[in-house]
Amino acid sequence: MTETTRLDCRCGRVHLELRGAPILSTECCCNSCREAAERLRKLPGAPMLVTAHGATHFVLYRKDRVHLEDPGSVLKELRLTPQSKTRRVVATCCNTPLFLEFENGHWLSLYACLWPEGSRPAPELRTMTSDLPAGSPLPADIPNAKTQSFSFFAKLLGAWIAMGFRAPKVAIAPGALTV
Repeated sequence: MTETTRLDCRCGRVHLELRGAPILSTECCCNSCREAAERLRKLPGAPMLVTAHGATHFVLYRKDRVHLEDPGSVLKELRLTPQSKTRRVVATCCNTPLFLEFENGHWLSLYACLWPEGSRPAPELRTMTSDLPAGSPLPADIPNAKTQSFSFFAKLLGAWIAMGFRAPKVAIAPGALTV
C-alpha cells in the first residue's frame, strides 16, 4: 500500500495530497530562492522560509504523485522576472508558499514549511552554496554542495525514468502575485 500524506495551507483551504516517498529533501542556497523567500516574507502572515544559514528547505516530489485541491482559485504564481523559468505558487487565502516549479520539470519542490514541525522530512543535502556570501558559515550536518551535485541530478533522473520521461503540467488559474 502506498503511503499518502496530506498537507494544507495554513488556513486549511488548499490541500495537497502526496503519494509515496519524496525524491529528495534539500536546502537550496541559490540567489533566486533567497530573493523569492525575502519577497514572499513580505506578504501578511507569510512564514519564514530561509534558515539561519541562508537556505530554503524543499521536499521534492514527482508531479504525478501530487494532487492539488484549489477551491476558489486562490493560487497565484510569483516569477522573479517575466522571463523566469521558475514559478513559486502561493495560496493567497493565507499567503502560504506551496511549491516551486521549474518550467517543463517533472517534479515540484514543495516548501518544507507545509509539514508540521515534527514530521518535516530532514534535509539530505544543501545545494548552490557557492551563491552564499563569502565566509558564510554552514553546518557540516549534511553535504554542502557548491552547485547541484551528481547525486541530486541522479535522483531527479531516476524519478523521471520512473515516470516514463513525462513532465505533467500543473494548472492553476491565471494570476500573478506581485510582491
